[in-house]
Amino acid sequence: MFEVLERYKPIVDDWNAFMDALERPLPTCAWANTLRVSRDDVVASLAQADIEVRELGWHPDAFILPETLSVGNRIEFIAGLYQVQEEAALVPVHMMNMSEGDRVLDMCAAPGNKSAQLCVTLSNTGTVVANDRSYQRLRAVRNTADRLGLTNIVVTCEDAGNIPDRSGPFDAILADVPCSCEGTSRKNPSALKVSALDSIAKLGGTQRAILAKAFRLVRPGGLVVYATCTYAPEENEDVVQDVLDTLDFEPEWVDARIDGFVSSPGLTTWNDREYDPHMSSCMRVWPHHNDTGGFFVAMFRVPEAS
Repeated sequence: MFEVLERYKPIVDDWNAFMDALERPLPTCAWANTLRVSRDDVVASLAQADIEVRELGWHPDAFILPETLSVGNRIEFIAGLYQVQEEAALVPVHMMNMSEGDRVLDMCAAPGNKSAQLCVTLSNTGTVVANDRSYQRLRAVRNTADRLGLTNIVVTCEDAGNIPDRSGPFDAILADVPCSCEGTSRKNPSALKVSALDSIAKLGGTQRAILAKAFRLVRPGGLVVYATCTYAPEENEDVVQDVLDTLDFEPEWVDARIDGFVSSPGLTTWNDREYDPHMSSCMRVWPHHNDTGGFFVAMFRVPEAS
């Protein structure tokens, strides 16, 4: 199964540790819905049922739940006191540094975890537009919003690469695009049944169209975040470089780093291709560094209008 990952040996710092991590179950991560309770409140409630959690040092509201816990059946979950979300998937929104009242677009929102995270980060102020091209998958977004008591969310059903320009401008945009999902193999082993290379021809154009659209929809001075849950440079650095090469302005590269969360820089070369040296400011998340899934994040600030 892991043969499709062999091509990444040159860019993984500890191949044996990487392989060992992929063999282990993925820890269950959750975050407290601070619109209703604090993390300490949730931890205390779980402790009354003799459920011990491990707190995350880098995220003030998140924690790791026991592997054997049926998280969706707990009263705390049903009452919307916490939301389950993979630790690496918490990273993009955590780095966005938004202000209350911001207007934010989640371009590929379903099943809605990051949209919910955005809403709570904004303290139920401003507007989070949770968009997805699948109206069936948007049901999960609505269900999550209802359970958590989110009132600053709007759901739209558009192809992300063709969202009308009149929908903007937005203060911040998250483009967590469809990808080959290699980084999710610890919870979804079928993600490695085929190589990412088999998905690139189908998804590459979509990924580029979505990121390019994000740059058109964001306001001057706004933030664009591109993210995937795959290791493939063809879906990460290649896409970022190709889209930047088409822009008629130069966005500012924002350093994608989190204190206390181990990550690797984006690649500046892959095979025979060289990327902009600033690509090192991107974040690569490998499973063996924090016992998570895999992720890639690139962040940009669009220039202010002259």
